[in-house]
Amino acid sequence: MKKVIVAFAVLAFISCKQEKIGYVDNVKLMDDYQEKIDVEAKFKAKAEAMGKKKDSISQAFQIEAQAFQAKAESMSQKKAQEEYGLMQQKGQFIGQQIQQEEQQIQEQGQTEMDSLVNKVKAEIKAYGKTNGYTYILGGGDGGSVLFGTDANDLTDEIVKILNDKYKK
Repeated sequence: MKKVIVAFAVLAFISCKQEKIGYVDNVKLMDDYQEKIDVEAKFKAKAEAMGKKKDSISQAFQIEAQAFQAKAESMSQKKAQEEYGLMQQKGQFIGQQIQQEEQQIQEQGQTEMDSLVNKVKAEIKAYGKTNGYTYILGGGDGGSVLFGTDANDLTDEIVKILNDKYKK
């Protein structure tokens, strides 16, 4: 009789100790997260505006260079070389300015995306703690979950929480 009671106690202890595991499809989560979509759209618009600005500046510089070529024919060779050197410097300066602006846009975008990823990780962690999960694994491309039942997929729940918080 004592052995049966001990066996039931061990089984009860093991069943109480069972770990709760879920997973999140990282790719789907980020694709469905509205704040991420908005951040991408914002930086795509900035990149497009920068592209237009770059084209406009390049076009203006080309016109200026063509005008210089026509003007250079009537200059002395020494004067034309001096002017040509100044045009080259101006072109390099313009190129550097454009490159710096493009790099700033990329850095800002990366900083916002890093912040977004940290926010998502924090929300997943909070969800796990609140709902008694021992582990929440990451799935999707490059994730660690090769298979999981739909019952353990927390992606939609976490996307809903993130999007609701973003709306506020």
